[in-house]
Amino acid sequence: MPIDYYLNIAASGLLTGLVYGLAALGLSVIFGVVRVVNFAHGEMMVAGMYGAVLLGGWIGLDPLLSAPVMAALLFACGWLLQRGLVNKFVERPEHMQFILLLGIATILVNAMLMLFGPDARNVQVPYSFDTVEIGSMLLDAVRLRAGAAAIVVAAALFAFFRFSRTGKAIRACADNPLGARVVGLNIDGLYALTFGIGAAVVGVAGALMTLLVDARPQLAPEYTLLSFIIVIVGGLGSLPGALLGGVLIGMSEALAGFLLTPSLKSLFSYGVLIVVLLLRPQGLLGKRS
Repeated sequence: MPIDYYLNIAASGLLTGLVYGLAALGLSVIFGVVRVVNFAHGEMMVAGMYGAVLLGGWIGLDPLLSAPVMAALLFACGWLLQRGLVNKFVERPEHMQFILLLGIATILVNAMLMLFGPDARNVQVPYSFDTVEIGSMLLDAVRLRAGAAAIVVAAALFAFFRFSRTGKAIRACADNPLGARVVGLNIDGLYALTFGIGAAVVGVAGALMTLLVDARPQLAPEYTLLSFIIVIVGGLGSLPGALLGGVLIGMSEALAGFLLTPSLKSLFSYGVLIVVLLLRPQGLLGKRS
């Protein structure tokens, strides 16, 4: 089979992986600063998907344009969730944090089942079947736009943490919470801001994902698990690692679906995870503790 076929499949997986990586960025941001694992991550992502579906159905808004709306809504929800509930569990044992967020995830997924039912819903866009020719490759326009938007959002997130005063303060909280509190930083407020940012990022990823798959409540636990795999492969708490892990998982799934069967694509994801854990337990870009 010509090499062009494999290049097209790999490029398609790379673009999908960028959206996966963006979703995992939200999980990595929250864990890297607040040190709480968000077990409701996939549920937030599917909520972003349904929000994009509703805006597309009501006013015909493109998911690329509804992404900022989902970011604002999920930011508010994440901020309130951290201030109202999660902040009380930051210093408590991990199993209590797990039970809390698992309960929130269960409430969210069942609420979506009650509101939208189990059937899949999608957004119709005029470029659904368009392709873009780049050299010898033909790429889906929806994947190309979703991947490009994911890069823009990830770059903006990196710039925020690297150059803004608030981003530097959040990084200080992540590096040394006690020292940050001593110099007068509002730790609780920065934790809430960080949780809101993580939720906003996954809301954007959910809006972009509606360009690629139909929204279903059953996707929520799948995306939570997928995000965990990605951040472990890339390195817990590493933002570039989350993006790199998403690209690797996206490409491995695409090639596995092409070479074997689509139902076995998760086999390659777990295979990548096992290899990384064996050879580099801290993740590709993670630091040794």
